[in-house]
Amino acid sequence: MSEVHEGGCLCGAVRWRATGMPRNVNHCHCEMCRRGSGATIVTWAAFAAADFAFTRGAPVWRQSSDIARRGFCGACGSALAWQRLQGADKIDVTVGTCDRPEALAPREHLWTDAAVSWLHIQDNLPRHRQQRGS
Repeated sequence: MSEVHEGGCLCGAVRWRATGMPRNVNHCHCEMCRRGSGATIVTWAAFAAADFAFTRGAPVWRQSSDIARRGFCGACGSALAWQRLQGADKIDVTVGTCDRPEALAPREHLWTDAAVSWLHIQDNLPRHRQQRGS
């Protein structure tokens, strides 16, 4: 039986479902994620796009950079998703919007060069100064 992960925005207007194991789960410390969410870090779970669907409503999409777009609830503003513009074979969803966030434990930290100086997370997860491999 395949894993099923479900979640949605604060007001319930947008709901999502992902089946299968996430490709990755990470804490992102980049400035764009901070500003897009209003949080000091964002934890993302990446799923194959073919295994993911919005089951109620749909996010409002905004192109946030030359390479990606971000989806949020148009009613309550909850940050929901991130997706590359080219080769969109996966979609990242914010773990904080998952109904069972404890089921999606992070595996690494990304963009630690951009982390806020007073945030000290004491874990043994791999840390990458920028993206994976850097």
